[in-house]
Amino acid sequence: MPLREVYLDNSATTQVYPEVIKTMQQIMGEKFGNASSLHRRGTEAERILQASRRAIAGILGAKNEEITFTSGGTESNNLAVLGIARHYLRRGRHLLTTAIEHASVLEPFKQLEREGFSVSYLLPDERGIISPREVTAALTPETTLVSIMHVNNEIGSIQPLSQIAAAIKTKNPATILHVDAVQSFCKLPLSPEALGIDALSISAHKIHGPKGVGALYLRAGTLLEPLFRGGGHEKGLRPGTENIPGIAGLALAAQMGIKDRKVKASHLQNLKEKLINVIQSEHPRVKLNGPRMEEGAPHIFNLSFPGFKGEIILHALEQKGIYVSTSSACHAGSKDPSHVLKALGLKKESLEGALRFSLSYLNTAEEIAYAATQINAVIHKLKKYHGL
Repeated sequence: MPLREVYLDNSATTQVYPEVIKTMQQIMGEKFGNASSLHRRGTEAERILQASRRAIAGILGAKNEEITFTSGGTESNNLAVLGIARHYLRRGRHLLTTAIEHASVLEPFKQLEREGFSVSYLLPDERGIISPREVTAALTPETTLVSIMHVNNEIGSIQPLSQIAAAIKTKNPATILHVDAVQSFCKLPLSPEALGIDALSISAHKIHGPKGVGALYLRAGTLLEPLFRGGGHEKGLRPGTENIPGIAGLALAAQMGIKDRKVKASHLQNLKEKLINVIQSEHPRVKLNGPRMEEGAPHIFNLSFPGFKGEIILHALEQKGIYVSTSSACHAGSKDPSHVLKALGLKKESLEGALRFSLSYLNTAEEIAYAATQINAVIHKLKKYHGL
């Protein structure tokens, strides 16, 4: 076993805050009622449910009734994309998204294509940014839904949502904008009302909360067809007994995450810049994929190590206690290159040698210094082995 661990795969999942674990354990042991029950145990659970809803709504600047709890970001994305497109079918069959979305957005769009919808997939520029002008050009009178993520989970590119929303509403006021905000919630400023977003997905386990819980913001007046049937829970949009411990864990993790957000973002940006600079200063051929250092999200970046396989580097770093990834966790077992990096037009050697680094508020400067030293040592060793 390595002497220490440095976890740099926080886009895949995060370590749960001890306070969140304690709260969830208490609820599971002492306040275990069903929120739909009329007795005291049910009332206790209902109070926790509504307090959690108020917490999430408050963070987003939304109304309580605009928050629907789900099993996570994947369900929230599926519910928004499939539910909105199907509900507004009579308005039109054209949908718009991008080629760099998470699989939980892309796969529902593929399903809708099988159902007879027409879907346009916008390509980003070399930084991974979607142009508002191209969004406008792709809109048609039949476009009912646009889905664009806020922060890309592989390269950290931040989409200009306010400009995109303004462009959409100017040309097509009835078109609905959905945003996958799983990687930006509690990390970047995020107000659906201010940005012009109609539906927005979040997940607990990306912000040091539990796995298996998330939420969908749905602007009042925006309708959708539920994916599941079987009860009136969550206004009929998401039937099934609410996961009260998980929902409370999401709310607490979000409240902890949003506290001193600007200070935390600055901390992450400093760690990111330090790690990139130390690696590139010793290995100039290492390439930053996506936006420039200062333009991307403070916690996600992607580097290509030309001439080497990303998976080889990953496992070599694992032996040193450093955990990174080669792509989105949902595609970790796939041998195909990342669809996000392919959309950037990277060459084969850059695709094969790519690694994603994703930081957390819990990472320290000492950890980053250790990681940089070990990464440089691994690359030097590989160069020597290959005679480079």
